[in-house]
Amino acid sequence: MGVYDLTRSTTRGLIAGLCRPTVEGLHHVPKTGPFIVAPNHLSFLDSVLVQALMPRPVAFFAKAEYFTGTGIRGSLMRSFFEGVGSIPVERGQQAASVAALKTLLDLLEQGDGVGIYPEGTRSRDGRLYRGRTGVGWLALTTGAPVVPVGLIGTDALQPAGRRGVRPQHFTLRIGEPLVFARTGPGHPLPARRNATDTIMDSIAALSGQERVGHYNQSPPAE
Repeated sequence: MGVYDLTRSTTRGLIAGLCRPTVEGLHHVPKTGPFIVAPNHLSFLDSVLVQALMPRPVAFFAKAEYFTGTGIRGSLMRSFFEGVGSIPVERGQQAASVAALKTLLDLLEQGDGVGIYPEGTRSRDGRLYRGRTGVGWLALTTGAPVVPVGLIGTDALQPAGRRGVRPQHFTLRIGEPLVFARTGPGHPLPARRNATDTIMDSIAALSGQERVGHYNQSPPAE
């Protein structure tokens, strides 16, 4: 068993034992080929939960500082995030964001699964914010199916500002894949916006969240 499989299996076992989550719609995840997972975002732990519970590997971004820590704690964090397939990215830099999307594009072209939060950052009030169009760009550029995911109750596992994790039941709902015509990277912005809005509609139907018509913003310390 490889490092990824071992890390994911161990994490899945801990989640199942401590949280007893409700997981719905696993059959919607494509068995082969590239796919894009698009969840809502309520908790720091969301990526780990999705990576552990999905039937196929999913690569998510993670803040670069998780990979650069020192000492025993830094080494453990680096090993864990590498083990679950996370991709380091510098937050808040436009050039880094473009490079990060290119990384996801490369993985999709290899036939892998990737994850991206259309909201961009965690919702601290439980509402679902307007989707940023990176997910639409990936969908139209590659033609890979988008698997919408609704996470419910994950914010209670680690509320914003809390360092410890408190085991709680949560729900992960996986919707039917959304397929958009592959147009390549030269598609018009309105098509990207429309695809993103369609994805957000599916996420909202799964999560049951109140919608917000504007983008979410990271707090200064995020």
